[in-house]
Amino acid sequence: MTDTLDRAVAALGPLEGRIMRLVWTSCVADEFVVRDIAALVPELAYTTVMTTLRRLADKGLLHAEARIGRRAHTYRAAGTAADYLVAASRREANEVVARYGDAALAAFAAQLGELTEEQRRRLRELGS
Repeated sequence: MTDTLDRAVAALGPLEGRIMRLVWTSCVADEFVVRDIAALVPELAYTTVMTTLRRLADKGLLHAEARIGRRAHTYRAAGTAADYLVAASRREANEVVARYGDAALAAFAAQLGELTEEQRRRLRELGS
């Protein structure tokens, strides 16, 4: 999980990555509010944490839910770090293919010939 977590966090901005690391490593409850994260990063302003959580929800990494009768929203992870990496890598691959067309597909195919047997096994698992 550490390699996957580190890759997922690195794919995000520094602040978003830092907050998602807290969420993905269960440093907060499955459902949490802004103050739960703010307590873990006291050097950040409450409003900075609130804005970052809202942006993470807008990007689909968190689910936000308004609490009836209260101003605060509850948040929860939309998926795991591995889920995020799969979605992000597919999005990136689609963008590369859209930009470079068949040349990108040829480059991907050439990379397949360079894979170790272990990488091939993992690739088959991901594809199923």
